[in-house]
Amino acid sequence: MFSPLRPIYPVAGIREIENTLIPSARPPLMERAGRAAAQDAVRLIMDRPGPILVACGPGNNGGDGFVMARQLAQAGREVVVAFCSAADRLPAEAAKAHADYLAAGGTVVSDLPAAPANGWALVVDALFGIGIGRPIEGRYASWIQTLNAQPCPRMALDVPSGLDADTGQPLGATYRATHTTTFIALKPGLLTNDGPDYCGEISVQRIDIDAPAWLPARGHAIAPSLFRSQLQPRPRNTHKGVYGDAGILGGSPGMVGAALLAGRAALWLGTGRVFVGLLEDRGPAVDFAHPELMLRQAAALPQRLSALAVGPGLGTQAAAAALLVAALERTIPLLLDADALNLIGADPTLKAALKARTTPTILTPHPAEAARMLGTDTATVQANRLHAALEIARSCKALVVLKGCGSIIATPDERWFINGTGHPGMASAGMGDVLTGLIVGLLAQGWPAESALIAGVHLHGAAADRLSREGIGPVGLTASETIDAARGVFNGWLIEAQRDPRLPVGAPQRPGR
Repeated sequence: MFSPLRPIYPVAGIREIENTLIPSARPPLMERAGRAAAQDAVRLIMDRPGPILVACGPGNNGGDGFVMARQLAQAGREVVVAFCSAADRLPAEAAKAHADYLAAGGTVVSDLPAAPANGWALVVDALFGIGIGRPIEGRYASWIQTLNAQPCPRMALDVPSGLDADTGQPLGATYRATHTTTFIALKPGLLTNDGPDYCGEISVQRIDIDAPAWLPARGHAIAPSLFRSQLQPRPRNTHKGVYGDAGILGGSPGMVGAALLAGRAALWLGTGRVFVGLLEDRGPAVDFAHPELMLRQAAALPQRLSALAVGPGLGTQAAAAALLVAALERTIPLLLDADALNLIGADPTLKAALKARTTPTILTPHPAEAARMLGTDTATVQANRLHAALEIARSCKALVVLKGCGSIIATPDERWFINGTGHPGMASAGMGDVLTGLIVGLLAQGWPAESALIAGVHLHGAAADRLSREGIGPVGLTASETIDAARGVFNGWLIEAQRDPRLPVGAPQRPGR
């Protein structure tokens, strides 16, 4: 659970590391990559007889494929290599890999052959990897279409060809892998936007390179290791006042449920007291499902709060804007979601007040809200989600999570994280409100803002994953159901965090632990 952090590099960072190491690397990086890919392939198809098809392109990704093919053939597997470019136009290292493959007895065909009677054991995309920045057309597009239709495991080397390694955007024809072996480190496009739909299962082969030792990473994949230090057991001699007072401000007419969902999530994550301020004049006086929540009119929220979330069901009327102005002036940790973000996106004065805050602020936009804050459109945000998240964090001097497939967390100092938990069943009403409650609950309990944001995002998806494993979802999963699951996952983390890290899982603990 608390495994070492995994760095993420954009293409420019990977290129910088490669260019530093290639001249002196022994064995060469291409040899290492092809060998690692072959090892992954063997594990993948150990029980699948039949030939392997490797489609090699005109660059270094093709070179990786030639090394892989040679290694597989030498291991006794039948390999067919398709290569339609001119060997004398290959980059030097790829040309050597091509020559070594031929010298070992390998042959190539200039077009994709028909599948054998019993099908391929595996098809491999070694066409372009990270080395393309334009749509794939012509023969290679046809190849990708044919490869995608094969009813067998489909492996990609480094990045599925046609997928932008930085953004996760498909560029025209794009290989749809069931498994991707990526080299040196993760790339953003594997983890966000459309990337997960094209990559399948991801194996990271470091090929004996400690990437952060050569280039410190600005990005990391989110894991509980990032917030393990905050997962502390509660002392027996304690009381609710120790665990903070969270405020939820929202619940305009017709949207009371949004504020209640956020309040319930904060309550079930252990916040001492949760106050829900509703803009609906005729709103409920009590939440009969969870009477522990303290409901009141929005203007009557206590001044002494440990943390405040503004936005769930807030609306964009003048009263909502006035309450947001007052919230921005508070010197407590503040989370802004939903209509609070829409109001800021439409009013430069509000954005200036946000930027002027000196206490921690968290923003949780979905792509449309991010677009309004940036003065652009949703398609532009989705075309480069990492850039959009970093720009909002920089311009607002706030922590940001850009929600969606592979939610991206960005900090004002340009560090970033990508979350891998969650599933499509979370695309349902109220999920964002639950996330808001989880994060503000941790803020109220004294967690540092960055840790609260990272943990809340990861926990939100992990709760949905747990429910899916239990048969609750993905289709039909509701936001309310994730609240109870989040509590269970969080308590599991607390237990695991207290295990002696020197002992294997399941080993007995020392007396007194």
